Amino acid sequence: MLWEFWQNFTHNLFKPLLLFFYLGFALPILKVPFEFPTAIYHGLTMYLLLAIGWHGGEELAGIDMASIAGIVGFMATGFAVNFVIGALAYFILKHTTKLREVDRATVAGYYGSDSAGTFATCVGVLATAGIAFDSFMPVMLAIMEIPGCLVALLLVARLRRRGMDSTGLLPGETGYTGSARAVAHTAQRSGDDTVYSVALEDLPEYLGADAAKPATPAAQASFLSGTMLREVLLNPGLCLLMGGIVIGFISGLQGQKVTAVDDPVFLTAFQGALCLFLLEMGMTASRKLKDLKAAGRGFIVFGVLAPNFFATIGIAVAHVYSQVTGVHLATGSYVLFAVLCGAASYIAVPAIQRLAIPEASPSLPLAASLGLTFSYNVTIGIPLYIEVAHVLARV
Repeated sequence: MLWEFWQNFTHNLFKPLLLFFYLGFALPILKVPFEFPTAIYHGLTMYLLLAIGWHGGEELAGIDMASIAGIVGFMATGFAVNFVIGALAYFILKHTTKLREVDRATVAGYYGSDSAGTFATCVGVLATAGIAFDSFMPVMLAIMEIPGCLVALLLVARLRRRGMDSTGLLPGETGYTGSARAVAHTAQRSGDDTVYSVALEDLPEYLGADAAKPATPAAQASFLSGTMLREVLLNPGLCLLMGGIVIGFISGLQGQKVTAVDDPVFLTAFQGALCLFLLEMGMTASRKLKDLKAAGRGFIVFGVLAPNFFATIGIAVAHVYSQVTGVHLATGSYVLFAVLCGAASYIAVPAIQRLAIPEASPSLPLAASLGLTFSYNVTIGIPLYIEVAHVLARV
């Protein structure tokens, strides 16, 4: 059995999709003077999200209404699991790293969310392996992206109540100034608008225009302000995915199924687009590794081991949910749910960070989510989760 497991694992490890990632990862290391065009990368991301959403929406239209309650329950479970994973990530980082509190909170938010790129890669691997998954899984991708944003905002709101200053330091930490952010919070509680406005002007210039721009009373007054909710729920990636799902669902209800087996745009071209996407992601992940030098060994170990721990939680929860409720989950759904739990955001939560948490390091969370966790998941994680799901199916 172990030999069979190893053969299947190594076979999945060297699929063409992943070889493109390896190639991209090697290019910066070899100092090859190649830059992936940004416009093409954005176009590939848009295409992958719409393709996944459209195909999922068409399949969703054919679901038996009697199973809707079980599906909705599983979606709520996925939301709760990722929220708990974000809290667990913060707890683990607190006891294994020397990161600042604000950076731990931000990284925890990244891991409490999911990764559309990892999900798309997993869909491609499952397609080449002929492993089916349930049609509602793209909706799970959208839903399980949100908890991480909330985790980061809640944790940072707590730090601000403790007096965090404009540089992200807390009372008692070396270099703490007690200015700007701590004063702003005091003014917020007392309702003194004048003091609040003056305090925000003390934000240091090194935060940059993008960071300083969001630092407005409306944005900081509440972690669930209108601006914040808009950023969480109406970020471009989520809108494209949900738009594709809605369009596919409506066309499916009308019997106009576009993503048929021989569809040249959304199915045949998907693998090729995904290969180019993984080439660029490999290059980005490789370049992000240098940002980990100052983070410490504990942070590096976390970025590699956390996907296994959180993905295992996901597979266990999915299995228990299926057994308790009687909702049948396809083998591919276990794999995708593991990926949704074990991945870390690099799109949605960074946008929230720029808007609401300018004090946190912009490079450390991305170095972990892209350089370590994404790299691990698409090379070792996905093949491993597939084998675990196969073993689970035999139980």
